[in-house]
Amino acid sequence: MEPPTGFWKSLGQFILFLPYFIGLLLLGFIKGIIFAPLICAILTIGNSTIVIGLFPVHVVWSYFSILSAKRLGPVMKVVACILFTPVLIFWPVAMIVGSILGGLAFGFLGPMFGTFKAVGEGKTDQFLHCIIDGTWDTVERSFTLVRDLLDVCFYSYFSMMDDLRKQGLPDSKIEIRIVYCPVSILLGVVGVLVDFPVITVIAALKSPYMLFKGWHRLFQDCVGREGPFLETICVPFAGLAILLWPLAVAGAVLASMISAIFLGLYAAVVCYQESSFYLGLCYIVSALSIFDEYSNDILDLPEGSCFPKPKYRRNPGLSGSNSFSRAGSSKHQPSRSGSLRAPMIELKPLELLDGFFSECRRQGEFLVLEGLITVKEIVDAKSNKESGTVITIGVPAYCLYQSLLRSAKANTAGLLLADNTEITTLNRPKDTIYDWFLNPLLVIKDQIRAQNLTEAEEDYLGKLVLLSGDAQKLKISNIGPPPESELRRAELEAVARRLQGITKSISRYPTYRRRFENAMKAISEELEGRDGSNRGPQTVPRSKSTFGRIFSRQRSSRNKTSNHGVTQEDERDVNIV
Repeated sequence: MEPPTGFWKSLGQFILFLPYFIGLLLLGFIKGIIFAPLICAILTIGNSTIVIGLFPVHVVWSYFSILSAKRLGPVMKVVACILFTPVLIFWPVAMIVGSILGGLAFGFLGPMFGTFKAVGEGKTDQFLHCIIDGTWDTVERSFTLVRDLLDVCFYSYFSMMDDLRKQGLPDSKIEIRIVYCPVSILLGVVGVLVDFPVITVIAALKSPYMLFKGWHRLFQDCVGREGPFLETICVPFAGLAILLWPLAVAGAVLASMISAIFLGLYAAVVCYQESSFYLGLCYIVSALSIFDEYSNDILDLPEGSCFPKPKYRRNPGLSGSNSFSRAGSSKHQPSRSGSLRAPMIELKPLELLDGFFSECRRQGEFLVLEGLITVKEIVDAKSNKESGTVITIGVPAYCLYQSLLRSAKANTAGLLLADNTEITTLNRPKDTIYDWFLNPLLVIKDQIRAQNLTEAEEDYLGKLVLLSGDAQKLKISNIGPPPESELRRAELEAVARRLQGITKSISRYPTYRRRFENAMKAISEELEGRDGSNRGPQTVPRSKSTFGRIFSRQRSSRNKTSNHGVTQEDERDVNIV
């Protein structure tokens, strides 16, 4: 739909649209009022049950993991236990209060947004969808949020604690310098007392400008049908943004106040790292200037700050960023350029995750046919048994390795997925989490490319990545002859360990385990025979289409179909051990 030209025509269409928008807003408001208590009850009861039920276990296991950690020195263990105590005390309270407030907000806004989305999705009966959309699906998403919290509190927490206990540095332990602790703590308190009120005043003084400037821009786009009002589907959301903009401004002020606490506390870190009380004081003053400059950049105000900015690091390389400059005037580091083979598309996080787990499912079927993993291990992975590590960590790590190997052979700047979609630093999802993992994976890809692996080394490294999490199975499995050079073997083992570590870190984030279990469930349902048992060999009938997909992959990779004793026309049963 082309935007109208002319001020009066645009204003007329805007006036005609107002009753339609107000009607949708009232309908969404009524649905939100009805479902907000239900969603709040689901999230509050579910999250509170999980947090309170696991709280005694978390307390005992946290202190046990800290005291038995090999990386921490004796004094550091005592300090860590003291600092961790307030976290454990406020954790249940924060989760219960957050569940109540978040449940009310999610239960109110979910149906409202569902009402507006029903208008622009091209559905046949829009009136019916305006009534039912955002109701039951919001209830389902609330149960999903409870499930994700359970995965984080049960699986992710114990995984991190196990790493804390088992990882050790035999030659050097993390120890704390006691003599600097009192001064650092004092300076952290001073930093909060100074930075919190000043930053709060700065945010409060700039909030009216943010409010009216935002309204001015939104109304200007609304009349001229530009920006968020350009597409018809976005008009309801943009109109809702006009009404909710004061809440966004209030949230920005609240976020500034919360960030001021952490900015002030960081003075203790600077004092401890630099072993200087004076440099800690310099940071307290400099933090005000940093926040002022950053807020000016956000609001498009003139650069600079009225606060002084003294140097608080002896070595400037220790500080992440000494200033916040505008995007147009900042000097960026050289970055990887996107590939010109395909048009640049911005990838969405959920679509990327769905594609990754679909690849895990496909690779899992292939690995079962090769005999590298068994259906019993899939069942053990669902029960969180140690023998299921090959499934929970090995299979995703193997999928990442295949993507890295594919990208290295294609000589791409980013990561090449199975559907030839390339992830680069330009089109990656904007979430910070993707920065944490994409850059290390790109480094590993460059290492694989530089090593010029032979076909045998590629196969050896792939099986090493898959099975290195289970030392017992790695020992009894036939993964092929290792490289003759000890240095070459050590390099491949280092790559396998890094991929396993990155995958383990990824597996701790919310939604991962739920999605991965769905993928493994699909594999087990497809590969288990109707009368099969997990205690012995299973006979799984393979359809011609599924087998053809596996056969085409085998023939294109290493032409190993003869080793399995099957051909493309076979429709016989495949024995899975």
